[in-house]
Amino acid sequence: MQRLSHSTPTRNPTVRAVLNRAARQLTRAGLHFGHGTDNARDEAAALIWHVLGDPPADPKVLSRRLSRAAQAQLRALLDRRVHERIPVVYLTGQCWFAGLAMHVDARVLIPRSPIAELIERRFAPWIDAPRVRRILDLGTGSGCIAIACARAFPRSHVDAVDISRDALEVARLNVRRHRLQRRVRLVESDHFAALRSASYDMIVTNPPYVGRRELQGLPAEYRHEPRRALAAGTDGLDSVRIILRQAHAHLKPGGILVCEVGNAERAVRRAYPRVPFLWLSFERGGGGVFLLTREQLVHTAAPGKMRLETGSRCRAIRWDGYSR
Repeated sequence: MQRLSHSTPTRNPTVRAVLNRAARQLTRAGLHFGHGTDNARDEAAALIWHVLGDPPADPKVLSRRLSRAAQAQLRALLDRRVHERIPVVYLTGQCWFAGLAMHVDARVLIPRSPIAELIERRFAPWIDAPRVRRILDLGTGSGCIAIACARAFPRSHVDAVDISRDALEVARLNVRRHRLQRRVRLVESDHFAALRSASYDMIVTNPPYVGRRELQGLPAEYRHEPRRALAAGTDGLDSVRIILRQAHAHLKPGGILVCEVGNAERAVRRAYPRVPFLWLSFERGGGGVFLLTREQLVHTAAPGKMRLETGSRCRAIRWDGYSR
């Protein structure tokens, strides 16, 4: 007579076990971590929390057992991360910026700017925060900087500018999500063109700043991001030149420009050796962000002072959002 097996069925693994296994898988895959995380374990956790629904508030979640359906969903996400080199944020559709949840997809650059730290500090000590009424976010992408500024400066109105209609659609989703339609205006424009004579207390910008050679050498993960949001000509300064030439005309007296140029910092220093850039430092890492006052920009853009370009490729397109 055949003896029946009385072995106990294998139990579903715990979240802790799955997290450890996924982190090892991502580590072995030789991925690039540079889109909001810097290690395999954080990326594995982000995917697991996405499968579970939300980041866990209860630390006991690590002892929770993952259902077979959840395991299958996680395996599919891990396969795409490993084989297609898709950044985790594009797989989950969400990231955090300055403590705020943002919807993000492949129509926009993944938010990762150290400017978030400046916003959380309300740009102290370089601006008198209670007096800030108008802010410009140039190259808004997902709208993360504009929205974070609107939250940090509750008495302000923010113009969020981008040349990409696709990007502005994502920004619109985030503006609605944070219920800021009355204070954040979306403007489709190439740089300052559609702003006419508008002036601001502060201009904050994370423009494209990747040069041609650097762009060709970027890890595969960056190829999923919009090329227009990264590429900025041969030396990476195409957009920065326009900003340095025109920003002063859109700043009020005492206003400031905060601009991220990332790895193009050296190229900026070489191109503008006489400009008194204030290069900012960050407690949480990152760099390549400079600050200039309106008065310094006026001197920079003055004819004969520097070899700056004249003319512009800018074109005005349309307005969208609140009116004033």
